[in-house]
Amino acid sequence: MKKTTLGMALLASTVLAGMGQAQTTLVIESWRNDDLVLWQDRIIPAFEAANPDIKVKFTPSAPAEYNAVLNSKLDAGSAGDLITCRPFDASLALYEGGKLADLSGLEAMASFSDVAKSAWQTDDGKATFCVPMASVIHGFIYNKDAFAELNLSVPETEDEFFAVLDAIKADGTYIPLAMGTNDQWEAATMGYNNIGPNYWKGEEGRLALIAGTQKLTDEQWVAPYATLAKWRQYLGDGFEAQTYPDSQNLFTLGRAAIYPAGSWEISGFNNLVDFEMGAFKPPVKAKGDKCYISDHTDIAIGMNAASPNAEAAKTFLNWVGTSEFASIYANALPGFFSLSNHKVAMDDPLAQEFVGWRDECESTIRSTYQILSRGTPNLENETWGASVAAIKGTETPEAIGARLQAGLASWYAPQK
Repeated sequence: MKKTTLGMALLASTVLAGMGQAQTTLVIESWRNDDLVLWQDRIIPAFEAANPDIKVKFTPSAPAEYNAVLNSKLDAGSAGDLITCRPFDASLALYEGGKLADLSGLEAMASFSDVAKSAWQTDDGKATFCVPMASVIHGFIYNKDAFAELNLSVPETEDEFFAVLDAIKADGTYIPLAMGTNDQWEAATMGYNNIGPNYWKGEEGRLALIAGTQKLTDEQWVAPYATLAKWRQYLGDGFEAQTYPDSQNLFTLGRAAIYPAGSWEISGFNNLVDFEMGAFKPPVKAKGDKCYISDHTDIAIGMNAASPNAEAAKTFLNWVGTSEFASIYANALPGFFSLSNHKVAMDDPLAQEFVGWRDECESTIRSTYQILSRGTPNLENETWGASVAAIKGTETPEAIGARLQAGLASWYAPQK
């Protein structure tokens, strides 16, 4: 009897030990194949060190094929446990199709503002289905050496901004602004949606446009096109044929003094320039005015609703909401900023300049991305052409506003 009891005890201890060593493996789907080394060398080891019973595999697809590959895997039941989420409608469709789990009650969600979560919520804001990871911020990157050479100060107001551009143009050494109109999205993203939030007061105007209480013919939506029209004389010869890579090259080669920018440029520019760079936020109309920045939601991560490892997946998602994850991700990819409420010290000085604007200004997202580009004509695409028309002077700002409003009202009921 004693031998039997002893044998059973040994067996039980062996089983329990085995259970203690059992590991769950989580698989992450993503389009960010450029980040494979970052995940393998930094993010995954940090998580696994704190959670030794959970292993993580990062399995990215080619960016252009991600949506199709992911949908195919989800339909076949072979997708990973964790799904990297693009903002707005693509991810919303996955949630509404039952492919992404509702994460509204996840502890990590307390670390994010309503603006941060808005790209991964239902239209009514009642369900959140992805944990925000990072945003990109818009502003202007400038050549500090050129500014010192010409004795220029960083502009804070629009009048100061145009005075700086006039001084650069008069000197003749540098092209004042490195931006072209051949790739229309560049004019809209680096132009209209860069400076626009200061006019329509960020979230106040964006949400009012969705609600139908503001219209694209209102002054705050038309005025940015008038300002863009003034940029034309500072863009340099041949801007009409200038592509996005051309604009990047003009700045990084030291031929242009100011680059209307998205913060995603930081890492690439750091490796290319031989001068010191600085950044300034979109100028306000008058000194002392409240400032607003496009702090655009870019990437998040959700849970496959059919994952057999839901508890382990939630453990990982809660970790994504911690300061540890925020610091690792933001510093490994300078220019992609944590969307959490945690204060993250940035090692890159240019990235720190960009993210520092959050302390001074209110954050918003690009005005056309939520709801307003679901119909035809697509407002985001229309804004591309409108920004180019404003810069080229082929259409007045008022005519642009009237045309865009008519297009939106043709399919979007709140604007009829």
